[in-house]
Amino acid sequence: MSSGVVIILIAIVVIVVLAVVIGMFVARRGQGLRSRFGPEYERTVAEHHGDVKAAEKDLDERVRRYGSLKVDPPSAEERSRYAAQWARVQEEFVESPTRAVAEAEALLGRLANERGFPSGSSDEQLAALSVHHPQHLDSYRRIRGVAQGADGRRPSTEELRETLVQAHEFFAVLTGERRGDKAGRLGVRGGRHASHSGTHHDDTARGSQS
Repeated sequence: MSSGVVIILIAIVVIVVLAVVIGMFVARRGQGLRSRFGPEYERTVAEHHGDVKAAEKDLDERVRRYGSLKVDPPSAEERSRYAAQWARVQEEFVESPTRAVAEAEALLGRLANERGFPSGSSDEQLAALSVHHPQHLDSYRRIRGVAQGADGRRPSTEELRETLVQAHEFFAVLTGERRGDKAGRLGVRGGRHASHSGTHHDDTARGSQS
């Protein structure tokens, strides 16, 4: 076998090995992003019309921009202030569910902003929150959509109630009442892990329908 053929064979082997290594790296990166972002990963792929490469580039960029974002934990005094504001939202729900949802959405935006996330008036805040709280972002998106009338229809009182219940889960995470994104439901229906504010919220919302 001539030296030229040997060189060609070696070059082919090197190319194949590089392709395999790159493929493994890309797959591992994709698995890491899927694990980190959870439902936000699938949502982003859908937003990019199934283009996984573009979606992962988007998510990588979010991590690069917001992964090291300094998010200040609320003090006990701040948590008390936020809890009082949420309690007023719950009371408002009895008289005006629509207005209560709008007030809750505004409160979440202010809370996130005060914690160190970008302004609630921009999509930049959603991008930053997706890096730190991907498991709860759908509830925030939902209340934003309802409050802003994104789908052009008037939601029922039950839909507004459920929207507020889900938003309270995100509120609890932002205020430090619950840690991380794997806490699951906050027991708003009276479970053994229910917080006082969460239980009160559910009772208040049900009372508006009687």
